[in-house]
Amino acid sequence: MTTRQHVPLLAALCALAGLCACGTVPAPQAPLETTKFTVENTDRFVALDPAAEAAVGCTGLQERTLGDGRLEIVANLRNSAAAPERVLVQCVFVDALGVEVGAGAPWQPLSIAGGSTEVMRFTASDATARRYVIRVRTAR
Repeated sequence: MTTRQHVPLLAALCALAGLCACGTVPAPQAPLETTKFTVENTDRFVALDPAAEAAVGCTGLQERTLGDGRLEIVANLRNSAAAPERVLVQCVFVDALGVEVGAGAPWQPLSIAGGSTEVMRFTASDATARRYVIRVRTAR
């Protein structure tokens, strides 16, 4: 067979493959958790136990400096489970040397309905705070 005889055969096979691919419909999929609109800042979110890690995720962290120099953090926490979750949330602020700022941060209770997102706001007690970590654990 010459090259000219192969071209129609290859074209027919490509057309057949294209028709077979069009016949399949992708199965619907659940939406994935995304951090599309966060600029690599969700690494400051830590789940302290496996149950909290499986159920609650952080979809966004926003930080700003207030007029008096203190940090304010807004965290979007999403419950990826269908059932409601009760968790405890804590934001620990540290200075440039990594030393915790202020007294121990209190744990705040949070109830998140299944599949929904809740917003939590944290403000540093001192203007020396430069970094932070938001910690989540299941309520007992």
